[in-house]
Amino acid sequence: MVAPPGPAAAGAARRTDAAVPRLVIAAPSSGAGKTTVATGLMAALHARGLRVSPHKVGPDYIDPGYHAVATGRPGRNLDPFLVGEDLVGPLFRHGARGCDVAVVEGVMGLFDGHAGRDFASTAHVARLLDAPVVLVVDASRAGRSVAALVHGFATFDPRVRLGGVILNRIGSDRHEELCREALAGYPVLGAIRRDEAVATPSRHLGLVPAAERGAPAVDAVRRMGELVARCCDLEAIVRLARAAPPLGAAAWDPAEALARAAGGRGEPYRRSGTVVAVAGGPAFTFGYAEHVELLRAAGAEVAAFDPLRDEALPEGTAAVVLGGGFPEVYADRLAANERLRAALAAFGGPIAAECAGLLYLCRELDGRRMCGRIPAAARMTDRLTLGYREAVARRDSLLTRAGERLRGHEFHRTVVDRVPDPLLCWDGGADGFGDARLTATYLHLHWAGKPILAHRLVAAAAKYRWRSARARRPS
Repeated sequence: MVAPPGPAAAGAARRTDAAVPRLVIAAPSSGAGKTTVATGLMAALHARGLRVSPHKVGPDYIDPGYHAVATGRPGRNLDPFLVGEDLVGPLFRHGARGCDVAVVEGVMGLFDGHAGRDFASTAHVARLLDAPVVLVVDASRAGRSVAALVHGFATFDPRVRLGGVILNRIGSDRHEELCREALAGYPVLGAIRRDEAVATPSRHLGLVPAAERGAPAVDAVRRMGELVARCCDLEAIVRLARAAPPLGAAAWDPAEALARAAGGRGEPYRRSGTVVAVAGGPAFTFGYAEHVELLRAAGAEVAAFDPLRDEALPEGTAAVVLGGGFPEVYADRLAANERLRAALAAFGGPIAAECAGLLYLCRELDGRRMCGRIPAAARMTDRLTLGYREAVARRDSLLTRAGERLRGHEFHRTVVDRVPDPLLCWDGGADGFGDARLTATYLHLHWAGKPILAHRLVAAAAKYRWRSARARRPS
């Protein structure tokens, strides 16, 4: 049984998160089960009364959704490519405010980073956080060989501290005994048996998001937590996390970040009461928590809406944000909501859209009618487009300025058939539509790395709201 900290320790955690206990869950490669282990560990610790801060290395939106179910807190991403190395620590501390322990799920293999390098790898983030690493090893087809594998990962980069191993997909008592004997000298923090009951369904872009599954996702996360609690030494894991040294970086603050980016120009909109409508629901599940925090810091009132269900935009909407998700899966239902499609087509205010939002604004998607705000057709393909992009804006738009550099991430199997004058370009590619009221692109951007984007959106929304109100006044 892991005991939560006593009153004095809890008070210290609220006063400062500089020494928040933390660890990174990594693996030799994708497919080893680190998402199940990380999510299960979060759920197991949360069930024991600990306040758990969930994090994910890289740009992934799906795993953080399961982390949120496990902990009751927003899952947050740590991505040196999208936000820069200097922001990883501050963003971590921001998310971990008031928490007893933080669990960071890695991405791909421990040392796999951008373009085959170390940068933006799990190891890179572990070093930036000065956090111990727990290696999840798929032992389903190995015995003593797991020791050679672990030894290699423990010694490959001396800057990364391997604090323990969790053996996954163990087949029997004898199998576990053999692996533990081979790993003498390395702390084995758990041995998880094969359990198909914790499997999470997948489709063309990975796991089905938790927000789409509802109650089954909650049940799956509960089973993950029970499995990890049953098969792992939670006391030893928490002791390892508490051994992490103080982290010197100050916590990120959205208001301060926005003020620096806007050069003090955000104050006119701070009390504007401007409504920014942000798409949600099963078709639009991708979004970073920091985006909403930045919008609010800029003075916006954020209102959620579901394009599958709501027939009108929220009352007083002065700007719309259409994030990522799976419109291709819900194309029929999106098409059937004719009133909302018409409202978005006629909306005269600013719209920021990425990936799913881009597709929804097109004339059609796989032959189904969409909003028609963009004069192009989109369709599914068999080809996966995936990777980081360093883009340059070719002209001004709602969010971009000509010549400005943006770092983003692509992840889709769709194409837009007609992009006559792409907004963004990068080595080997180009895409995007934009004008003074629109930025729509396949690229997923992390606004914490460029807070001026939130300022520009809210500023444009406030101007639209003011002009609309003026136009309604009797002459």
